[in-house]
Amino acid sequence: MYEYELQQLRTSDLIHRADHERLVREAARARRAARHEAGQDSAEHESHSRRFRRLRSARTA
Repeated sequence: MYEYELQQLRTSDLIHRADHERLVREAARARRAARHEAGQDSAEHESHSRRFRRLRSARTA
């Protein structure tokens, strides 16, 4: 009887963890989708860095 109760606890714990991980994945997916939608509405192509791009020229010998 004791092993059966432990198995039931373990099963319910695994189900609870799986539900929690599923919710976390769905929330992350929703945040990514929201960021993607917000990015579509903003300027066309903004750089992710705040540094100014410098013009590249060939190195001199």
